[in-house]
Amino acid sequence: MNWDDARIFLAVQRERTLRAAARSLNLDQATVGRRLAALEHALGSTLFLRTSKGYSLTPVGEIALRSAETMEQSAHELVRQTQGVDKRLAGDVKVTTTDALALEFVIPAFERLHAKHPGVTLQLNTATEVLNLAKREADIAVRTVKPHNPGLIARRLASWEMGLFASELYLKRRGEPVTGQAFAGHDLVVYQPYMMDMRVPMLAGEPIHSGRIVSSVYSNLAMRAALKAGIGIGEIPAHMGACDGLQRIWPDRSRSAPYEVWLVTHRDLRHTARIRAMIDEIVFAFDERR
Repeated sequence: MNWDDARIFLAVQRERTLRAAARSLNLDQATVGRRLAALEHALGSTLFLRTSKGYSLTPVGEIALRSAETMEQSAHELVRQTQGVDKRLAGDVKVTTTDALALEFVIPAFERLHAKHPGVTLQLNTATEVLNLAKREADIAVRTVKPHNPGLIARRLASWEMGLFASELYLKRRGEPVTGQAFAGHDLVVYQPYMMDMRVPMLAGEPIHSGRIVSSVYSNLAMRAALKAGIGIGEIPAHMGACDGLQRIWPDRSRSAPYEVWLVTHRDLRHTARIRAMIDEIVFAFDERR
């Protein structure tokens, strides 16, 4: 099995259909089907059962999967290690982050980098899924959770206090909530993934069971937009609330855990010139705000 065949095999195994595998590989479906049939013929074995739910591995396919994944790991390692000594300040840099951090930090960082080194291009991904740096899905991640994967290097860029905020318009209309009343009579905007992780949902240490959740969001940017629009009260990093001109409620109270931002890259890529340059500009962007 060569690496090209292994890529086809792994894509079909992960995507379960030829169409989805072809899309992930940027190939046409007929090519994927033909290559897979040729691979099975060369091995003299059936690797997949074709079922109504898609392609499912046979026992022989399970054995082949282990070897194919080892080939994939070696291929990614080869790319990382050879690119790690690349001294050219040109080429793609793949960055994954949130929409808010992209707008406030990553894009301004790239603006400075592009002015100095126009040969460097940015591939920016703000999708919600966490990309795999070991598989070169991204070169740099700016994340709100510190990873613990082996081979990754993490640097904390920020640790921000979380405060309770609302717009001036909302507070004129509804007034401030009273502590100890669980937001009775108030509208709330909540970050849904955070709420789902809490046994007792709270904002700034105050239970929210007497308030009314009028909006659940899945991004910091959407949260801030909702608060600026006067939709309700919500919890965001204190510096972002100040930048947005929002009014802080209960300044002496905050979430127990700060909002942390981490810059992550693979150790094999940290000396690649264009990636190092992008990292330096992102760090500068955060230091400048500090």
